[in-house]
Amino acid sequence: MTEEKNAPKEHSVLPRFAVLQLSGCAGCEVSLLNAHEWVEKFELTYMPLVSSAYDVPEVDILLISGGVRTDEDVYHLQSAVKKAQRVVAVGTCALSGGVANLGNRDEVRQLFLMEQHRRHVPRLLPKSRPVDDFVPIDLYLPGCPPTPELFMGALLDPQGYQASLTVCQECGRKKLKDMKPDHLLGFQKGAVDSEICLINQGYLCVGTSTRGGCRAPCTRAGHPCVGCRGPSNVLIEKGSQAWLDTIQRVFHSMTNVPEKELHDELLSPQLALFLFQFSDYDGGDRPPRPKEKVL
Repeated sequence: MTEEKNAPKEHSVLPRFAVLQLSGCAGCEVSLLNAHEWVEKFELTYMPLVSSAYDVPEVDILLISGGVRTDEDVYHLQSAVKKAQRVVAVGTCALSGGVANLGNRDEVRQLFLMEQHRRHVPRLLPKSRPVDDFVPIDLYLPGCPPTPELFMGALLDPQGYQASLTVCQECGRKKLKDMKPDHLLGFQKGAVDSEICLINQGYLCVGTSTRGGCRAPCTRAGHPCVGCRGPSNVLIEKGSQAWLDTIQRVFHSMTNVPEKELHDELLSPQLALFLFQFSDYDGGDRPPRPKEKVL
């Protein structure tokens, strides 16, 4: 009886995960912290935003946020994936470079590289690169940042999680056949009707071509979708001309906006950050990212 009473109690072992932050803004980490379902189901072993651990330990799941922008990023990335059973690329920066990708501009790179007095900072690589240029990825979780629900889909049951095909399906706004604007309003201009499709109101929204799963928080609030979740499965393995043509066909059927005006706006800085990263999924100089691995 004494031996049984003093015997150590068995504790269930929680799966361990870590968050490796490369060159990014920590927005994805904040979104993960806003989710709470994982707290009782996982042991968080490493995340620089909240933990002082020196290095990534061995884990069941490794979440990678941020793009590969420095040689230090390459070192930490390649070291960490060796200790993980499953690797998940999280957010637009990890998949396509994100805001840091603006540093790929030739004049910006030249400005940094000509500076003679930089001290104690990592060496900038010639270009910001996605993590799968360096290591294999088991699952892609796009978004800027991914919503807490999407994080739960990746951590708890990625095979069973079914995201909507497009943001448009989740938006819930009414599409009207008899309301066709003649011109685009521009970014954050005019009064937004909360019930009617943003395209009908003259806003350049690309939710019809963007993969769903985010529950459309931007469009529900009256802000046009800019494509941070990347291309829908219909477009994910196709070239940039395919998604550009698809978006233009939607606007030709729902508006009277002149073709040149629409084309010029699609190439504007407002959309360039995310929309042109659609083409990063179709391969180019790397194998295409299969839609089965994108949540």
